[in-house]
Amino acid sequence: MAHDPPRSPLAPAAFPAIPAVAGARLAAADTGLAGGGRRDLTLIELTPGTAVAGVFTSSRMPSAEVDWCRAALAATGGAARAILANAGNANAFTGAAGAAAARASAEAVAERLGCSPDEVLLASTGVIGQRLPTEPITRGVDRLRGELAGDAWEPAADAIRTTDTFPKGAWATAEIDGVPVTVAGIAKGSGMIAPDMGTMLGFLVTDAALPAGVLDRLLRAANADTFNCVSVDGDTSTSDTVLLAATQQADHAAVTDPGDPRLAAFRDALHCVMADLAAQLARDGEGASRLITIRVDGAEDDGAARRIGLAIANSPLVKTAVAGGDPNWGRIVMAVGKAGERADRDRLAIWIGGHLVAREGEGVPELDEGPLAAHMAGREIELAVDVGVGTGAARVWTCDLTDRYVAINADYRS
Repeated sequence: MAHDPPRSPLAPAAFPAIPAVAGARLAAADTGLAGGGRRDLTLIELTPGTAVAGVFTSSRMPSAEVDWCRAALAATGGAARAILANAGNANAFTGAAGAAAARASAEAVAERLGCSPDEVLLASTGVIGQRLPTEPITRGVDRLRGELAGDAWEPAADAIRTTDTFPKGAWATAEIDGVPVTVAGIAKGSGMIAPDMGTMLGFLVTDAALPAGVLDRLLRAANADTFNCVSVDGDTSTSDTVLLAATQQADHAAVTDPGDPRLAAFRDALHCVMADLAAQLARDGEGASRLITIRVDGAEDDGAARRIGLAIANSPLVKTAVAGGDPNWGRIVMAVGKAGERADRDRLAIWIGGHLVAREGEGVPELDEGPLAAHMAGREIELAVDVGVGTGAARVWTCDLTDRYVAINADYRS
């Protein structure tokens, strides 16, 4: 696997200064799993009493770690003491050996933290079909245990990268009953990005005192229009995992209903962090030179709008047109038509960079393509459609498709 790829031209200027979240400590180490010379193992220690919710890939070929997390969360009712994630090996399609490796990894952490293996959640990313060696992980856990720190977000984000060109992090604050709380998160993803229930790897931590059932509802709602609205290449990973942990350290009154009005600001903060991370995934799409934001309105419902948006986002013809700076709105018409959702051809409207290019079943007469060309020459492209059948809306992020994507994936294992 290649390392240290050129940094994406769409990358943020710097990793954000994420503060410590009470009840959580992080560390990262180089164990050699990803080839050596870079961090590849992350440990997030969570204080006793932490509640966790998770969403995972809908792939019928899930990794051993996805199976482990699903079973562990069911066994504990949503309690956890740690999250352990490795890069360099996906531990997917590895049979009984993969399940044994997952258990050995959880047991290694549990022994050192004095907890049950079921309280250790796992994630792996990297090459599919290769057995995961446990000795490097066991050695790595010994090192990580002594290096845990509340502010080690950037090293932790760095250690879960595969072909990512930059570590991804975001954070926000809110209040619950006047008590300040923090939401912080890291994520990885660059290729094999078309999440369905989760996204490659994403770990979010808050000091809010929220039970697992509330976290689950909040996470699924936010996930639906953030991580599940990003696509790089239309391929859903075997390892997609997003975990949200609440350490219970904030001193606010109990909240038992996910619809409680007191959670409005927290809900917004969680959505903000997840949307930021989702957009960063698109910014770091393999070989990407342009970020594409797609807005769909007028759909039958929000789900239909999302599916139309993803049909546009996953179209190689749309993505290559953007790569070439060509405002070829006919390809957007094609993508809307193939999405399989209700759309009124004679009411369809399309905008590129805020400029109306098609309406009422035909192109805008005598369209001035000068402003379109200027917009398409930029790094951030905005596409919008109104399909004219309802009130459903969605926002989807993707990137262009360049020859660099082919090069990265042709050489992925070498």
